Amino acid sequence: MPERLWSMVRPRRAPVFTADFTSPTQWIAGRSWAYPDGGPVNPGDNKLDHLVADPAYSRGGVFRATPRPDGHWDCGLLTTEGSDEGFAVRTGDVLEARVKLPVRRGAWPAIWTWRDGGQEIDVFEYHPDNPDLLELSNHVREAHRYHRDPVIRPGAWIDLKVEFGKGSVVWWVNGVRVFSDGRGVGRGWHAYLIVNLSVSAGRYHPAPEPEVLELSYEVSHLRVYRSGVTRSP
Repeated sequence: MPERLWSMVRPRRAPVFTADFTSPTQWIAGRSWAYPDGGPVNPGDNKLDHLVADPAYSRGGVFRATPRPDGHWDCGLLTTEGSDEGFAVRTGDVLEARVKLPVRRGAWPAIWTWRDGGQEIDVFEYHPDNPDLLELSNHVREAHRYHRDPVIRPGAWIDLKVEFGKGSVVWWVNGVRVFSDGRGVGRGWHAYLIVNLSVSAGRYHPAPEPEVLELSYEVSHLRVYRSGVTRSP
């Protein structure tokens, strides 16, 4: 079957995880051990982030950032790490998400994984100053792809699919297979999910323009499928 058709055929498997960003049992808001001491700031990664638990910044699926008087930006972040359910993706899982890319420079949206100081797979990262480029990265076994496509642009809706394979992590964008890293995550890998909007501090990508008072991007859905899990008759 042509790879473009994967999104036209609904999986027979039931998802093992369907994101409900409003759920306090699925997600913890405003802190992550991917940040020093759990946050709220992370200047070492050239970010202006100041994580907040305020539901207006993440719980509706629209991830927002607004400037603070101290030069940082209040930012929305959700993670499954530390939540009551504590969901983790694992080797062989497939994640699907639909996102609306941000428009303003300085916005740094991402969906990624994290556990115990690493285990990071970047489902995507995006910077509007590179308007047609998605960053796709495997930091478990170090592989990455800068994927360019005219359909990727500020404000565009993008369908993402990632298979966390033992021997290769595979990415699809808008139904097209765009990268198979040939590295994978290995047997027994597992990691928590993070969905967030960071703000660039200017070293690698431009910081927000002074007149900008809000940045945002949207995740309309996020689901994880697992081999061997099927729908009930």
